[in-house]
Amino acid sequence: MVTPKLFEAFPTPEVLAAASPEAVYPYIKSVSYPNNKSKHLVGMARKLLEEFNGEVPSDIDELQKLPGVGRKTANVIASVVFNKPAMAVDTHVFRVSNRLGLTNNSKTPLQTELELVKYIPDALIPKAHHWLILHGRYTCLARKPKCEECGLMQWCKYFQKTNGKVEIKK
Repeated sequence: MVTPKLFEAFPTPEVLAAASPEAVYPYIKSVSYPNNKSKHLVGMARKLLEEFNGEVPSDIDELQKLPGVGRKTANVIASVVFNKPAMAVDTHVFRVSNRLGLTNNSKTPLQTELELVKYIPDALIPKAHHWLILHGRYTCLARKPKCEECGLMQWCKYFQKTNGKVEIKK
């Protein structure tokens, strides 16, 4: 929702790099942590110009050199923008992967990422990331999973562990 006006005001890395975080802030004040993000956006634009000739890198390690870009964001960019086999692990991917048994009770997002990419074919990784997110948002909810609506129930380790004793609406 904020990007149309932000991109209108700062259409290129050059324009954004010349701005101050205070000038960016009004455009993103409705997002979480706008003070940090406005600093990161300006810093990112400057770094893009200084180290990457104004081009967003496609390499995950290079992306993480940009201010405000961690591993999850780098994986999202590599996957969505550059169609690379990169698995971004957010809270939904982490939870669903562990519940279904796609991972072996991984303890960190990095462990989850490394286990998933081992077994999911490269061509499917960008799609699988979205499948897992959507499944976690709408079916395999954190506090009260909707097992009765889940098409994966018969393969789900969580469902098996609870012996099917989840609230099934009739």
